[in-house]
Amino acid sequence: MSHLKDKEPDSSQDQSQPTGSNKFEIDDNRENATDSSAADEAVGWKSPAPDGGSKAWLTVLGVWCVAFCSFGWINSIGVFQGYYESVLLKDYSATAVSWIPSLQIFFMFFGGPVVGRIFDLSGPRYILLVGSFLHVFGLMMCSLSHSYYQILLSQGVCSAIGVAAIFQPAISCLPAWFDKKRGAAFGIAATGSSIGGIIFPIMVARLIPQVGFPWTMRICAFLILGLLIIGNLTVRARFPPNPKTMSRKDLHEPFTDIKFIFICVGVLFLTFGIFIPINYITVEALSKGVASSLAQYLIAILNAGSVIGRLGSGALSDKVGVYNIFIFVCLLSAIFILALWIPASGIGALIAFAAIFGCTSGAYVALATPIIAKISPLPQIGYRTGLLYLFSSIGGLTTNPIAGAILDKWNGSYTGMKIFSGVLLLVGTACICVTRLMATNGKANAIF
Repeated sequence: MSHLKDKEPDSSQDQSQPTGSNKFEIDDNRENATDSSAADEAVGWKSPAPDGGSKAWLTVLGVWCVAFCSFGWINSIGVFQGYYESVLLKDYSATAVSWIPSLQIFFMFFGGPVVGRIFDLSGPRYILLVGSFLHVFGLMMCSLSHSYYQILLSQGVCSAIGVAAIFQPAISCLPAWFDKKRGAAFGIAATGSSIGGIIFPIMVARLIPQVGFPWTMRICAFLILGLLIIGNLTVRARFPPNPKTMSRKDLHEPFTDIKFIFICVGVLFLTFGIFIPINYITVEALSKGVASSLAQYLIAILNAGSVIGRLGSGALSDKVGVYNIFIFVCLLSAIFILALWIPASGIGALIAFAAIFGCTSGAYVALATPIIAKISPLPQIGYRTGLLYLFSSIGGLTTNPIAGAILDKWNGSYTGMKIFSGVLLLVGTACICVTRLMATNGKANAIF
């Protein structure tokens, strides 16, 4: 990528200063009110990010722990879908069972605007505490569940709402601490979700035969509780909360930004493409006669690959541009699905695809928030990130049922579902390309 010569100004610096129209207003009647605290706040928002120091790196540690317990858990839902379909809920259809992981993805993202606004108003502390309780409580209740609706409510709703309440506030704290090293910080923190996605499937696959499903869920819940204690103690916002009422202009402003709209639409399509392999690769392996003891490791292999992808994409994005890397890896993910996953028939091919797809798809988590931060005022990152996750929730809710319907339509063949996944990844990547071209005034070789 040495041909990328025209370097654009880093909009994360320029636009994160809340001057003019992008500054939060107290309300419509007190728009012009000023006082010494407001002046101090303006100076604070304009101060450069420290790009290091104990507080900044402790926040990265805390976000890593939260990512392990939130996205790492969500990345492991494929192993539960396989177990539910074959053992615990075998009397239910695949479509009915698919609503459990779909609701987990949906609630994780759907609460984005509400959680983002709470974060902007009160900071991360209280919402992290509430989310930690709901996540652990939901898993504990799932360990006591025996019927479909109990698992749906405990794991698919309660735990998922807790995940939503911890993930976004934690990840939204990072942009204020890092500027030049922002991509690397996000990449390191995002590996928490990859490590969680490696450990949880292996834990579940090994523990269920030894201690049963109830104690497996309790052990997972205790592990999550310990890590979330660390997360609650170390994640902190750089600036104090912004307890101001958003004006109508502030609420509507993101929807007048065409670049932001294309990002949201693009991530909606990318959600379909990313989660279908995560949710169905284990189920496909089981349908091909692969032993369950081996098939359960496919998710762990995929998430192991994503560690490399998230670390590499985070570090490279600081040098080559966050949009350039995001577009590149999303395009590769689509190519790997269409060129490698479709013809894969044996366990060896599935393992190879899982590892390679994990490397490229890992950037989805690592760089989703940075691409928003790149074009957003710093005080609005929480709200805009929440809106982005709201769009993602639509894909999260409907991914599994649509994929299941395609599977039924193709009489159990996974080819149609794989084509659907790859094509939507291409569409989502094209939308992100539009945002990049608009932000760089059409400069295809810009570092952005």
